[in-house]
Amino acid sequence: MSIDDDITFMERIPLLGLLGRAALRVLAIGSETRQISAGDVLFVAGEPADAGYVVQEGSFSLLPDSATGAAQEITVGRGMLLGELALMTETIRPATATALEAAIVIRISRTLFLKMLDGYPDAARRLRDGLMVRSEQSARDIQGVRAALAKADGKS
Repeated sequence: MSIDDDITFMERIPLLGLLGRAALRVLAIGSETRQISAGDVLFVAGEPADAGYVVQEGSFSLLPDSATGAAQEITVGRGMLLGELALMTETIRPATATALEAAIVIRISRTLFLKMLDGYPDAARRLRDGLMVRSEQSARDIQGVRAALAKADGKS
């Protein structure tokens, strides 16, 4: 894929699409494309995370760390951003990602992402605003679940 193809592809990723074409151009130029074979592990639960991965082709199984008692295995594919939080802050991988088929990913390092935000303050503001909306929606969703559980328990 060309740089312009990568930019167009990344525009369709909800978080990345907030950034705008100029900021995405920086990410497309500075990122690294990796080909992953079926059965290969992209990252392991419990490892420090220093990058996010955009799945361009193929699919991955995400198996949460069993020590956390987290949710079941899920499958993700084309157009997904893995490790979104790792783009912005130091974190640990919560799951192991294994390629279910031959795959292509774009690796965006945290260093590159943060430098891009420094150089594109409008993109940083749009990202902040988008994350704020998502955070508010998550809080409303949690309140809805809490209310439904309370009602089911007869505490309404």
